[in-house]
Amino acid sequence: MILPRDSYLYFCDKMSKNSGSLLRKAVRTTLRVMLILFLSSTAYLILCRFLLPPVTITQLGSVFEGYGLKRDYVSWDEIPRSVKLAAIASEDQLFPDHNGFDWKSIDRSMNGTGKKKKKNRIKGGGASTISQQTAKNVFLWQGTGWGRYLRKIPEFYFTQLIEVIWGKRRIMEVYLNVIEMGPGIFGIEAASQAYFHKPAKRLTAAESAQIIACLPNPKKFTVKPMSRRVQWRYPQIVSQMNNLSGDEDLEAIISN
Repeated sequence: MILPRDSYLYFCDKMSKNSGSLLRKAVRTTLRVMLILFLSSTAYLILCRFLLPPVTITQLGSVFEGYGLKRDYVSWDEIPRSVKLAAIASEDQLFPDHNGFDWKSIDRSMNGTGKKKKKNRIKGGGASTISQQTAKNVFLWQGTGWGRYLRKIPEFYFTQLIEVIWGKRRIMEVYLNVIEMGPGIFGIEAASQAYFHKPAKRLTAAESAQIIACLPNPKKFTVKPMSRRVQWRYPQIVSQMNNLSGDEDLEAIISN
């Protein structure tokens, strides 16, 4: 049916107004949801300054994947100095000095300079600091492929906030309590009990280094039985621990 010209113009005008109204509603709804997420996540981050996270997305994923969830949060004083030192020696030796990001390493990772880039490594993915790993594990998801890229913007936001609101010692405390240290094993206390059948506060330097050596891929690089990667890596961590021990800025963070 061919509409008269006036009716046709009226119809087009009506449709245009309706479309504009729907678009405005969609934009308002999206902005409202983003604001709610922003305020609630910030409030949760502040709360985690005083309380350890009740659960994380990674921990829930472990349950759904069939690995279970072994976890036993402990206080800062119950985490031995050797574990804190091993984590910094292995994962982030500039932890006492940076503001959450190792920009030089990020630049090398983005530009492919320095060591030969791995074929499937995401740009910037080889420069993750302890602060970034903590933000990712507490507030975000692990992700693969494009999921990692999508995570980078909120990861930057949360990393900056925990550096300012939590401080280095709290970041380290949360990190060592929530990070996966074996299939379904989260935190240093659960790892110590699973691998050495004793509380974390009684771990030796070598045992601490063995647990930390699994962190790049704790489902693949196992502590018990000891994988070739852990066997090769943990003596290097012990050596770096000896080199770093006594550094004033580092000791100010890790000392109980």
